[in-house]
Amino acid sequence: MDVRILDHRTPEERDRSFLPGAGKTWLLPFYDLFSRAVGVRALHERAAGLAGVEPGQTVADVGCGTGNLTFAVLAAQPAAKLTGLDPDPDALRKAARKARRRGLDLTLVQGFADRIPADDGSLDHVVSSLALHHIDEEGRSGFAREAMRALRPGGQVTIADFSGPSSDAEDAGHSAHAHGGGGHGRGRGHGRPHLRLRRSRPAHVVDVAGGHGEGIVTLLTEAGFDDARAVGEADMRFGRITFVRATRP
Repeated sequence: MDVRILDHRTPEERDRSFLPGAGKTWLLPFYDLFSRAVGVRALHERAAGLAGVEPGQTVADVGCGTGNLTFAVLAAQPAAKLTGLDPDPDALRKAARKARRRGLDLTLVQGFADRIPADDGSLDHVVSSLALHHIDEEGRSGFAREAMRALRPGGQVTIADFSGPSSDAEDAGHSAHAHGGGGHGRGRGHGRPHLRLRRSRPAHVVDVAGGHGEGIVTLLTEAGFDDARAVGEADMRFGRITFVRATRP
């Protein structure tokens, strides 16, 4: 078992701000509890299944947080080689503890989405879940360019993120999340959220952060990816999630 946390930040990036996955730093201890309570695990499992990682392939989980998508990918393909990237050192330490309890080999890197820690053309997959809406338009564009650079020809990117609320209740929950007030999965109502996967829909309706910034499909297409498209949807209490895939030519 080898679990490492590396610091990929430049001196200029050490004072760079970021929005924690739970919205506020003090909410981190409750992040995984909220995620489980609202069924986010199903989103991660779906994203891992759509990625279709094969044995021995290299994967970067951008915005990995406490590692939940990373662990879903490893559950689906234990022979994959995973690197998790996130700016939050506390979340990375929590991910490392979880990896050690599971007996996993894992590299975790403190850094930002617009500088992926990988050589040119060295990755088979880039995955991300509920992370891109945390960064601004410039950062998302930087992420798309970096994914294009780091992936080998034929490599794939798989993203699960907000595509806008699907009801007034979801709008309220998503608004709190997007502004750091509630963290992932702080919705309204009771019981398990409803997960509904749909067929692909037109690219122009895919957007992050409830309509702020460029659509994910457009983002990837403009970065040079082939066949960027929405491949599924999930309606959760805290908002509508769209799954997007694209291939590096």
